[in-house]
Amino acid sequence: MDLRKLKTLIDLVSESNVSELEITEAEGKVRIVKSTPVGVAAPVTYAMAPAPAPSAPVVSVPAVEVASAPVSAAPAAPDVSAGHTVKSPMVGTFYRASSPGAKAFVEIGDTIKEGETICIVEAMKILNEIEADKTGTVTKILVENGQAVEYGQPLFVIE
Repeated sequence: MDLRKLKTLIDLVSESNVSELEITEAEGKVRIVKSTPVGVAAPVTYAMAPAPAPSAPVVSVPAVEVASAPVSAAPAAPDVSAGHTVKSPMVGTFYRASSPGAKAFVEIGDTIKEGETICIVEAMKILNEIEADKTGTVTKILVENGQAVEYGQPLFVIE
């Protein structure tokens, strides 16, 4: 394959949304793969639970009654009381735009239509476009760009 032709193909791939291109000609086969910039996805960190302290002898203490609000073991959920919530259909990494330098699909206050792409969730190296399931105005964005999301986690509030 001609070097000028190869350079042109590389330029086309780098300037487009295509992530991979493969061409087979009589002279041979060429495969061009666009690499993603380093640092796009947030690193996943795991925290080890502290080792249990050695048990001390149990001492009986008289109980003191304290009036308090019930304590919940679950973390506080984002406030999604008003409006329709768009939830993540899968586990993955949430992205507000198609590439790191691109404009976000939606911003707070934008009017969107049902079926319009509002974000991307990357799962197993596949970028899945998430579409609005209701027409309305985006009032809240509940997830940060590059954040890991769980199945059913609220992403947006639409009114």
